[in-house]
Order: sequence, then C-alpha cells, then structure tokens
Amino acid sequence: MCDESCELYGDFKLSLNEDSFLVNLYQRFPVTLDRGQDATIWDTDGKEYIDCMGGYGVAIIGHCNKDVINAITYQMNKLMVCHMSTYHDSRLQFLSKLNSIAPVNLGRIFLSNSGAESVEAALKFSRKYSQKTGVISMHGGYHGKTYGALSVTYNSKYRKSFSPLLEGIKFVPFGDISSLTEAIDESIGTVIVEPIQGESGIIMPPEGYVRSVRDICTEKKIVLIFDEIQTGLGRTGKMWAGQNWSTVPDIMCIAKGIASGIPTGVTFVKDEIAKCMSLGEHSSTFAGNPISCSAGSATIDAIIKGDLVSKASDTGMYFKNRLVELKDKHPIIRDVRGMGMMLALESRFDVRDILMDGIKNGLLMLYSGRTIIRLLPPLVMKKEQVSTAIEILDAILSEEEKRRNVKR
Repeated sequence: MCDESCELYGDFKLSLNEDSFLVNLYQRFPVTLDRGQDATIWDTDGKEYIDCMGGYGVAIIGHCNKDVINAITYQMNKLMVCHMSTYHDSRLQFLSKLNSIAPVNLGRIFLSNSGAESVEAALKFSRKYSQKTGVISMHGGYHGKTYGALSVTYNSKYRKSFSPLLEGIKFVPFGDISSLTEAIDESIGTVIVEPIQGESGIIMPPEGYVRSVRDICTEKKIVLIFDEIQTGLGRTGKMWAGQNWSTVPDIMCIAKGIASGIPTGVTFVKDEIAKCMSLGEHSSTFAGNPISCSAGSATIDAIIKGDLVSKASDTGMYFKNRLVELKDKHPIIRDVRGMGMMLALESRFDVRDILMDGIKNGLLMLYSGRTIIRLLPPLVMKKEQVSTAIEILDAILSEEEKRRNVKR
C-alpha cells in the first residue's frame, strides 16, 4: 500500500520527498539513483541499469571517471572560488585544452555555467557584431529556456506563457534551404542551428544542408551559430558534429558533457566577433571557477586518451545496426535514425510504457515527445552492454506489440 508520501506508478513506488519541495516542472522517472560507474547506474535498492540516458547526454565519458574525481578533489582542497577578475592556473589549463580541440578559427572563448547561458552569450555577441536584430532559427530547434535562448526555441509549449520574447525571430523548416534563403532580409544578422536536432528526436539534416547554410551565411555576411550542446565532444563520431560536413560556424555553443556533470558552458567565438565586445558587457560570477575548469580539463583528457570519438563512431554504428534489426523485426517501430552515440527509435505509439518497462528490466532511456525514444549513452559504453540493451528492448517491444495487438 502506498502512503501519502508516495505515488504508485504501475509496479513502482516513487518517493515524493523531492516533489514535496520542488516547483513542479520536470517529468519524473520512478527511480531513485544512487551511484554510477562508466555506463552503469545503480538505484538505492542496489538494482543495476544500463544507462542510455546519460544524464541527458552529460555523462559523455561515463559516470565517476577516476581522473575527473581526482582533479576535482585536488582542486577543492586548494581553492574552490576564483572570479574571472583574477587569474588561475586551472582556468588557463582548461582554456588551453579547449583551444586545442576547437574548430579552426574559433579561438576566443567565453565560459559560463550551462548550455542556455552559452546560447545567451552567442546571441549577444552576434547582435553586437552584426548590429542587426533579426535571427533565423529552425522548426524543431531547441536552445534552452532562458529568455534569449527561449526566443529561438521553436516549441510553442515552452514559449506561449512567456510572450512577448525577443523581437525579430523567424523560424524556418529545418533542412529546407529555399525557406532559409527566402526568410533572409536586411534585418537578419544571425542564423542559429543544431547540426543534428536533439530535443526534437534526433532529426538528421538532408545531405548538403549544413554546408549550404554555411555558404549562405558567408555570402550574406550573416553570423552562423552552431548549437553543439548535445552533438559536441565526440557524440556523433566526430569531435564536433559540424565536422561530419566539413563545416565551421562563426560561433559555437557547448555544455552538457564538457565537465562531466559540473555545470559548465562554453561559447567559442571567431576573433573578429569577440573583439566587438567591450569590458563589462557580458560576464558571470561563477563562470570559469576552479572546480569546473579542473573537471573540464580532465574530461577533455579522457576523451582524447580514451579515443572516445572513434569509439563513439564504432560503437554507435554497432548500436544503430542492432536497432535497425529490431525495426525489421518489430512493426511497432517506425524509424531508426542518428549518428554515433546519438540515436533515436521512433514508435508508432506512445513510448511511455516502453520507457517504464525499460526501468523494470534495468534499462534507462530518454524520450523526445510522445513517440520517440532517445538514446544518449556514455561514449564508454561497451558493445556487450549494447547487446544486452538490445535484448531487453527486443523483449519489451514484443510485449508492447502483444498489448496493442500488433501483428508481425
């Protein structure tokens, strides 16, 4: 029996200790996590899960990497606070490592605390440089929920309660070059795009699209921002998703996995754009603190030393091929798509029961809307874990088809 401190979700009992205090803003999964290692997580009852959620893509080098823990611990015992108005060796080291992996010509860096803050900085830099208020974003684009980032986020359910947002925003269909070209007028100074759309369900760009967006922005002297918050740091099998199409933006935003769970955002900027900003026009109290910088440096080292970009490509291809096998076997699956360790499984029906059955069977997964399962596992996931995840999904899909009376 469930008392007043919990709710019943099927066979799950979910503690309301957090929910009694939090503003009700999150879809909650009925599991209380306790610890993690690499691509495995355990709950407070000791149950083990294969983690295809990855903290919404944050655990890119896996949970509790020892080198990251050591770097954080070492720094915490020395200095935990160091504002950007003074210098610090851990920040210099982090900036140097960021510069070493940055796309060519994106040599200036602004540090912040989240993906949304990274986008906010990018929009301000572009506005100051272009001196134009118009921004083109994409149908299905997701860039965050602070006011500027929300203004260029497409989904009306996030926007409708907070209008008016920034003026001059136009949305065009993702993948449609003609619509982009037609939307450009004298007011447009910025185009912002995810090379692969994450929140909308791992939506891949048509062949040649990303390169064409770059060419149009170059021709029209428009600042191009890539939001690589979900696609960056090896997730797609390249360090940066834009590299899959040999394309470099003018500004690039990253966050999520860059510091292995310590809140950190990074905005890479071309030198000529960075030079337009004046002292004090943008800043952050917590940005570039010694803890996040130490974690970030250790994370970059782990990606490079572990050859995790290549592993994401290899393991991701294996994972995708196994998902395609499931699609061929299960008519409930409409589509499989993605690149590297950024994958999606689209169902013909609501995926809630599949997600809940995954939790019952030791598999954590994400969603994108009602019908899409999103998979953002750590890049360190082993193929053996992928195979086990596929076996679990296979059984779950079979049961779902029985429930829905779907015939093979």
